[in-house]
Amino acid sequence: MDVLDRYDISPEKAWIGTAITAVVGLVVASLAFTERVYHGFIWQYFWGPVHADADGVSCYVRFPDEGRTVPGTEAEHGCARDAYDAAFVAEPGYTLISTFGYILILMFVLAGVYLLLENFDLTPYSHFLFALVPLMLFGGALRTVEDAFVAATRADVAPALEFPASAALISPFIYFTVFIIGLAALVISKWLDHRDITKTWTYPLAGIGMFWLLAAFGYLLYLSVTTEYTSFYPSIILLVLTLATLAALATHYGSKRWKPEINAGTGLIGFVVVWGHAVDGFANVLANDWTHVWDVGLGYDPKHPFNDFVMTATEAIQGGDEILGVYVGEAWPFAIIKIIVPLAIVAVFDRQFMEESPKFAIVLLGAIIAVGLGPGTRDMLRFAFGI
Repeated sequence: MDVLDRYDISPEKAWIGTAITAVVGLVVASLAFTERVYHGFIWQYFWGPVHADADGVSCYVRFPDEGRTVPGTEAEHGCARDAYDAAFVAEPGYTLISTFGYILILMFVLAGVYLLLENFDLTPYSHFLFALVPLMLFGGALRTVEDAFVAATRADVAPALEFPASAALISPFIYFTVFIIGLAALVISKWLDHRDITKTWTYPLAGIGMFWLLAAFGYLLYLSVTTEYTSFYPSIILLVLTLATLAALATHYGSKRWKPEINAGTGLIGFVVVWGHAVDGFANVLANDWTHVWDVGLGYDPKHPFNDFVMTATEAIQGGDEILGVYVGEAWPFAIIKIIVPLAIVAVFDRQFMEESPKFAIVLLGAIIAVGLGPGTRDMLRFAFGI
């Protein structure tokens, strides 16, 4: 900050300048070192996985020298990266490299969001965060809509939106899509409050988010009734939300009784943080290990390296998917992790942190909830609609 003050540069200008420099740098590097930077980094770890995810293929293989990209089923060595000398393989989901890249991007974007929100009065902060929850749920539902597009393609039915347009509904781009919708909702809500049309600006913010959530969920319901490539198992949604809510309530009130300092700063916000990640935890457990209960006919594999690590480690420790001859699956520790870790994060936001930097704290807490509740809602709905 001292350097910015010395040259009379505002944090906003510094952020924009950094963003432009990074984009220009990537473009120049991609042009100068196309194979290494674009094909071997940007395409292989970021754009290629999005393309493969959008089309529902196991992988895409890119041959730069030949100027062609083909699904793994049409390539000589399939998705085996080590088998190719002059080709790059991109698979759906995340890798350690892409995960680290997305974390850096998320941190930078959060800094920009914070600078942007400095122009808004967000008090009462807790109400602002609660009003954003429907938008977070909407993000997961919107991602499931794209999963429905993939299901349509597999059923030889033209989807409502095809790649590259559908990339706006796939991580990480969907976060920008939802952010733009959320920012527009915030501006509208503030305008309504300024005109004294509403008693508080947080009500219309929550209402707009609920509208988009119902629209996305309604579209999925419509597909489940009118198409053969989707179905609907409402008991899955009920079970995930019930388990997540009970776990979050037990954790919240248990910590208040035996370790009250954990929630001293956040209050009910801490409950929402744990609940959002608990939804992700239980949705993953059911989708990975218990699809046979509903006879969905689909298998769901972990797309994140950490999820895969947890399941692999659990299988190795248990010696399979049973304990004492009773089937328990391999993903169950993930639900526990998604309760303990968020609770530990909540403990960091003590009363002093929340009082000294309330807006900064609320932006961080919102991001923490979103990265759990968004993917968790997507996993829950994807399983519930059989796609």
